[in-house]
Amino acid sequence: MFLICADVFSRGFYSKPLPRVPEFVGYSIVAIVFLQMANALRRKKLTRADAFLEFLLINRPVSAAIYNAIFHALGAVAFALISYGLIPDALEAYQTGEYFGQQGELVVLVWPFRAIMAFCATITTIEFVIQSLDYLRKAITDEPDHPDAKTGRPKGWLATTALVAFLALGALILSPELSSIVIALMLILAMLVLILAGMHIGTVMILLSFVGTWFIRDDFDRAVNLLKIASAGAIQDQLFGVIPLFVLMGMLVNIGNIGRDTFDVCQWLLQRILGGLGIATVIANAIFAAITGVSIASAVVFTKVSVPPMLEYGYTPRFSVGVVAGSSVLGMLIPPSLLLIVFGVIAEVSVGALFNAAILPGILLSLGFCLAILAMARWMPDFVGRLRIPDVSRAPSSWTRKPPHSETPMSALIKMTPITVLVVTVIGGIYGGVFTPTEAGAVGALFALVIVCIKAVFTPDLISFRKFWKVLIDTGHVSVAILFLIIGANMYTRMIALSGLPNSVIDLLIAAELGFYSIILVYLLIVLIMGMVLDSVSIMLITLPLILPTLAAFNTDLIWFGVVTIVAVEIGLLTPPLGLTVYVVKAALGNTQIKLGEIFKGAFPFVLVMVVVTALLVVFPALTEITRGGF
Repeated sequence: MFLICADVFSRGFYSKPLPRVPEFVGYSIVAIVFLQMANALRRKKLTRADAFLEFLLINRPVSAAIYNAIFHALGAVAFALISYGLIPDALEAYQTGEYFGQQGELVVLVWPFRAIMAFCATITTIEFVIQSLDYLRKAITDEPDHPDAKTGRPKGWLATTALVAFLALGALILSPELSSIVIALMLILAMLVLILAGMHIGTVMILLSFVGTWFIRDDFDRAVNLLKIASAGAIQDQLFGVIPLFVLMGMLVNIGNIGRDTFDVCQWLLQRILGGLGIATVIANAIFAAITGVSIASAVVFTKVSVPPMLEYGYTPRFSVGVVAGSSVLGMLIPPSLLLIVFGVIAEVSVGALFNAAILPGILLSLGFCLAILAMARWMPDFVGRLRIPDVSRAPSSWTRKPPHSETPMSALIKMTPITVLVVTVIGGIYGGVFTPTEAGAVGALFALVIVCIKAVFTPDLISFRKFWKVLIDTGHVSVAILFLIIGANMYTRMIALSGLPNSVIDLLIAAELGFYSIILVYLLIVLIMGMVLDSVSIMLITLPLILPTLAAFNTDLIWFGVVTIVAVEIGLLTPPLGLTVYVVKAALGNTQIKLGEIFKGAFPFVLVMVVVTALLVVFPALTEITRGGF
């Protein structure tokens, strides 16, 4: 953050950038990911679809332990292969004195970065082994699952046998003698099965892509070399610094209670409108999204901020949590957005152009949510609640702070100043061409830190060294989870391209005489179905390498396609059984009587709005072109 901000300052005021900042940041990003990998694994921060494992854990704990033992053993194999490729690479960089920079100006040796990667890959391998053995110990020593009354076998034996049989069958069938297309299709099927079964998504991609490359080329060393290249080079670019920087900014904004202040002001302005608290939540979420780019952060903040006053003023629990879950997805569409960044990286298109194109769709989706709330408040009072206008003479007994309806224009202005400064700085800087999205993340994070420090002068308990350290740790965990997936996806994309599968898919679609919109419809249906069981980033990483070559044959506008993809993928955050945002809202609520099913039901109207907006974007691509050129 400080290095990039210093570069921006030097370039802006002295017309001279600091030497080698992009290269240093690029190498650092890779090292940072590997430095945090083992810790993120131990704290269970690496991304996995754990719905099935959670079911086993509750109903068949021994089977769950066996599954985890196998998955962590496979993870150890994946990182052992990475270590096998990176250690010689680090030694070679040391022996040759490889560097980046220019002699006589600034030279930075490469081997320390490579050594960190190799060492930490080894440490992560050991951590996978430790956890695998721990789960195996649990499976052996813990009380076994109670036997099934009919068969006498332990409960869960079928699930465990099925996993072992699946892995054994795959090992027997796979052979270099098979065509590369068949190998790729088999591994894609295996990838989906293992992901749904609960294996870490990044390790699934890395391990199976390695196996695919090995069998397609029938060359073990070449597969290891490809794995090494993907591990070291997939995210070795300053562009990827935008992910931890925007996450850091979002975390600082969260700890500074900026989201709460935004909601207070919106509620004060809209309190007399029927359904006004719901609309205030949507608007506050939209503003909050413009500086965070992470829907999970919005879900956590507004669950704590919006739900209590909505319940106090007569909104039903179902609607109160539903509007928070529904509107929190705005964080992944309204720029800056992490999903837009991930799409830009995978599709190799301009992140800035994606940000520009997403402005109007983001506004349109926010407006759709507000209109839906007004309609539901008017014609579905039993769903929304028997609302009452806030009584300005007293504060609700459940509130521990001054009620927002007692705001004054001056207090509202003061509360909105920090977020206004951040929005103008970040969004204005990007669209004004002052700095790149990565630099915007650094400047925004610095401004957010300054704002939190200034607010801490008036609120001493706002931040402490312990809280700030937790912000850094949480930023690292979120960043490594995303960047690790991108490393795995890079390997997966290379394997898919090597197999020739994308060209076969194109030929098949041409032979089937499917039109462009038919292909888009099939793609969106697949994304919606996958959204029920997988997280957003994983869906994009799995589907885009297959669909992008097909779209190239139609000269598709990938900026438009990216925005459509983000909206469609985000629907999965609200649909069962996974519905990540719904689970986040449930966790943020704490121990309440609001059941998970109620949150899904409350979010359903917002799912319908998102489906309508997706259809509008498909039918009217111009909605993504109006703001394409910036301001």
